[in-house]
Amino acid sequence: MRVAAPSGKPHAAARTEQIILFRISGQPFAVSSASVQEVRSVDSLAGVAIGIDLPTLRKVRHVLRRGEKVLYVVSGTAHFGLPASPAGLVFVLRKTQTALLVDGIDKMATMSRLQALPLAYCQEERNWYRGLTALDQNVIPVVNPEGFLNAEEIALLEASLVREAVADELPGEGMELPE
Repeated sequence: MRVAAPSGKPHAAARTEQIILFRISGQPFAVSSASVQEVRSVDSLAGVAIGIDLPTLRKVRHVLRRGEKVLYVVSGTAHFGLPASPAGLVFVLRKTQTALLVDGIDKMATMSRLQALPLAYCQEERNWYRGLTALDQNVIPVVNPEGFLNAEEIALLEASLVREAVADELPGEGMELPE
């Protein structure tokens, strides 16, 4: 069998992406560094975060207000069904209404290949991840920043905030509800 001679065209350079390797309950995950707007200490949120109690959505226990924007603080352990662990950092994710509680950052790395999820990921977790990558001979799930809260969950959270705002109003003082 003859092997075709290489064409004179140079190979396209592999597309790389900067990622942040982090841990939740000891489990490694990765996220595109471009999708993280800010990393803050959990301690810096004390007094700023507003508690929220929505029994149907236990992964969100706090809300942050930043000007007109509302961020829902998602517990990584609750989201992924992992054992509870103390979060040390919060990732404020770009283009979402999500801030994610994580244990800590391991390191920054360059990802050169993103593998599609195996078919074993067949339920809601298909939305949680962009794919898998291999780093230092370990397979690491790469999270989808938009996969922490779906549209239905955001609607529940927004409705809960409206109910709390109405409950906090004094009798006799009107409050316009959004349509």
